[in-house]
Amino acid sequence: MSQPHEMLTAPKPGQSAGVTPPANSARKFIFERDTFAFANELVWEYMFDATTGKTTFSPRQPKPDYTHRCFVVTRAVRQFFNHARFEPNQREASAEIYRSLIREVLAREPRIFSSPDRQIIFPGYTGLRNFSHAHEHLLKAECGGAWRSYVLRSHWRMVFPITRNHQVETAARLVKSIRERTTAIVHLFRFPALTMNHGMILFNAIETATGPSFEAYDPNDPARPTWLSFNRAEKTFTLPATRYWPGGKLEALEIYRNWWF
Repeated sequence: MSQPHEMLTAPKPGQSAGVTPPANSARKFIFERDTFAFANELVWEYMFDATTGKTTFSPRQPKPDYTHRCFVVTRAVRQFFNHARFEPNQREASAEIYRSLIREVLAREPRIFSSPDRQIIFPGYTGLRNFSHAHEHLLKAECGGAWRSYVLRSHWRMVFPITRNHQVETAARLVKSIRERTTAIVHLFRFPALTMNHGMILFNAIETATGPSFEAYDPNDPARPTWLSFNRAEKTFTLPATRYWPGGKLEALEIYRNWWF
């Protein structure tokens, strides 16, 4: 989806380790640079009947081998953005050195930034996108298993009622998080149906006539950004149709923002 907008001014890492970066600084999350080139693959092929609203599905063939890792991928992308720096003018390293660097990044806290002097340097690449294109198998092996997507703190919260006022507060918090931290990770779901249970990274917010709209990295579709929208009158989030979602209303929680989430 492409639309003209004014990008929120994005922050950069603070001057000491483990701090929220100051607003109105130069650091920006750039989709074409700061995301993985590979996808969290879908287990099913989805078919949506526009007349009845019914969804049917069948197993994908051939069977995909990197699935159920949407939250694994979004967390890893945030950790690289917060803690890594790519230096294309330096000589490329060996696979074992890169493995060690990846592990160091993934051991860091996704809720804070590293100061410039503590950033982990990846030589030979301009960003995570082209690094992940060259070292896809290494990253997939190190980012963690699918089980990590099921032990999130936010899973306990979604079983309790989500009020419309809660979603109003969430929308405002997401705008604030993007201004202050550059990115926000959201848990999107429908409960108890679980026709949606997914994670995305929001990295831009614009104000529209109906409410804020958030530009998002969907780990299921690394080719292009999507948009999560909030309607103030209805107090509801919506996501457009994808290969796995027919489009429509859903609930949102911001995760990896404090100790509880």
